[in-house]
Amino acid sequence: MNLHQDTISDQNVITGYGPDYVQVNRVEHRASSLIVLPDQILPDWAAVGGFAALNEAAFATLAKLDCVVVLIGTGDRQRFPSPALLRPLIDARMGFEIMDTPAACRTYNILMGENRNVAAALMFDPA
Repeated sequence: MNLHQDTISDQNVITGYGPDYVQVNRVEHRASSLIVLPDQILPDWAAVGGFAALNEAAFATLAKLDCVVVLIGTGDRQRFPSPALLRPLIDARMGFEIMDTPAACRTYNILMGENRNVAAALMFDPA
């Protein structure tokens, strides 16, 4: 699905997504996972293997981000990680929402457009 921004900005806007990619500012990123922040993109956030390969280190990385809320896109459907994996976010008192990756992309754009301090941690299902 292609999304188009209404205004030009120097921030990262998700302009499209599909089952195995996301476009940021019309540049396609194909990776097993990535983090999109308004001012940077961090590739290879989680272990290769999608949702099933998530570990505590992936969430510890998220807890170190300088943001108020993290949107966690779990692939083509919403899946909830074990509460033990979420502990780094809880301990950091960081807000987070778990949703499928397309919903995380759309929500990121809305919050980022409101100048909210947000990150989207996106996973794609392995082929």
